[in-house]
Amino acid sequence: MALPGSTTQVASVGARRPAVLADLVPGAVVRDVLLVLGAAGAVGALAQLVVHLPFTPVPVTGQTLGVVLSGCALGWRRAALALALYLGAGLAGVPWFAGHTSGWQQANGGYLVGFVAAAALCGWLAERGADRTVLRSVPTMVAGEIVLYTIAVPWLALALHVDLARAIALGLTPFLAGDALKMACAAALLPATWRAVGGARR
Repeated sequence: MALPGSTTQVASVGARRPAVLADLVPGAVVRDVLLVLGAAGAVGALAQLVVHLPFTPVPVTGQTLGVVLSGCALGWRRAALALALYLGAGLAGVPWFAGHTSGWQQANGGYLVGFVAAAALCGWLAERGADRTVLRSVPTMVAGEIVLYTIAVPWLALALHVDLARAIALGLTPFLAGDALKMACAAALLPATWRAVGGARR
């Protein structure tokens, strides 16, 4: 009989599909609950790293880093649950949106919804080995960003009653440099973590 968290158990997970980092933590149900709660809390904490820009209602935050890391580390199901929890609890009044805010935010709602989709996509790709090397991690992060902004920018245009070009100028262009830095950090961190735990697959 394989003990929880044993090499045999991890191997059996890998036999069904490639493992993600969260699969190396023992204790299935409790582990998953704690991971979902922890990921939601981490995104909430990173949301407090805020820089407000005077020309746009969308602040620069650390959230996207937490979103893509949660997706790749947890896999798509747990990551989607974590970001759905983050969204739902914030709408219900938990002050862990950007700048300790909560409740419905019309202009920024597309980003919050986009977080769920971006985390799910990154997790889906990670389950197929896309977070094992830097060269594979970078396209994974870029894919997550594309999904996020595909939802967020048109939403912003509708919320502000502006055309798509103006929404891009307000809700995409100012964040590209910062997002590139965050994605580079995530793309380097994930393969390094796999190497540290000895879980990288050939």
